[in-house]
Amino acid sequence: MLRFLSLLFGALFGTVGCTTYQGRPEGPAPQRVDTEYQLRRDQVFTPPGWPQALKADVYLPEGRGPFPAVLVIHGGGWDSGDRDQVAGIAKRLAKRGYVAVNTQYRLAPGAIYPAQLQDVQQAVLWMRANAAEYHIDPTRIASFGYSAGAHLAALLGGVGETGPLGKPGAAVQAVVAGGTPTDLTKWPAGKLVPQLIGGDRAHKLAEYKAASPVSYVNAGDPPVFLYHGGADKLVPIDHAEDYKQLLDAAGVPCELFVLRGRGHILAFLTDGPAVEAAIGFLDRHLR
Repeated sequence: MLRFLSLLFGALFGTVGCTTYQGRPEGPAPQRVDTEYQLRRDQVFTPPGWPQALKADVYLPEGRGPFPAVLVIHGGGWDSGDRDQVAGIAKRLAKRGYVAVNTQYRLAPGAIYPAQLQDVQQAVLWMRANAAEYHIDPTRIASFGYSAGAHLAALLGGVGETGPLGKPGAAVQAVVAGGTPTDLTKWPAGKLVPQLIGGDRAHKLAEYKAASPVSYVNAGDPPVFLYHGGADKLVPIDHAEDYKQLLDAAGVPCELFVLRGRGHILAFLTDGPAVEAAIGFLDRHLR
């Protein structure tokens, strides 16, 4: 059903005229070349003793590589969702010559932040440790997520390898983030953010800030591609606009692709033009 709705909405709304692109670089679009790929399901990437054994599906392009790689992170409000949601994105990346690693992470409220960030950091470490087996170039790894997954993808780019949340070896070289909650302090109430952080904003403001990608913008950040529904009411577009303004001020390459007139879910279901532009962005920065 989700596949059918995606195709239906894509036909209705998937035209270029429904988009606004800020920061598009000059020059010709990268040449599209599709390739075959194989799928290795349920690869355990957590070490013994991790709070929960976590798995990833690895999409391997045909050939010897080494290939650039992308960690694909599903959404779902941090408390739900699974790899099936973003399998289509992983397949598109693999067809374009990227090793796509479609990952799990621990969900709230059973796991409180920063558990989710630690899980995706571990996935990047695993990708580098097993680069030879999966034909990955460990110097060319990106993160790619939507909604809650985009929040984690952006954090991977921002926290890097140093500081309280950083993890040596877990840095990424590019970020693609769609419908991204970039500033958690913008939600004074509700269910999703409080259960992720373990309390409301009034009592845990410092933790809300520490879990927000806007808190980690620095000149050395990797390039960032943002896409967002222009009519998103769940995660309003000012999350993307404010984040881009900070990245621009820091001199970090950043592009923003706006799917005009679309809310949070519809932007995900009709993300074809944005994903195509995002792959072009990855081609420019990882190839």
